Amino acid sequence: MRRLSGAAKRVVLETLGWILVIGGIAALVLPGPGLLMVFAGLALLSQQYTWAEKRVEPIKEKALKAAAEGVETTTRITISVIFALILVACGVLWIWSPEAPEWWPVHDRWWLAGGLPTGITQIASGVIAIVMIAYSYRRFRTRSA
Repeated sequence: MRRLSGAAKRVVLETLGWILVIGGIAALVLPGPGLLMVFAGLALLSQQYTWAEKRVEPIKEKALKAAAEGVETTTRITISVIFALILVACGVLWIWSPEAPEWWPVHDRWWLAGGLPTGITQIASGVIAIVMIAYSYRRFRTRSA
């Protein structure tokens, strides 16, 4: 029984690790904390794979550097918070799902495609971004002040 439990734990952790790595790579170009997700995924995968263990530290350093640079100036913080709030507002719009406007040039089914799951993901990404901004501010900005 213990062997089965260990195998199940390994499968769950490895699956979660790969989901985080793939999601993190996507979030590098889409809204979301990409480097943080890649780091978390590699940290999980490093328990099983040597190649992942070798890549954890460089990704961690890059993620922390990006977090510190993101709160270097008040302007960067303000812009980041505004974009995070816009992302949350878009998520609310997706969940609310109003009718397609008359100016919409393609079929109505393409208006706010994705529905509820897309809205929830956008809201979650915006909230995570705000939490990460607050974390980065507390960790990096208050030290240098």
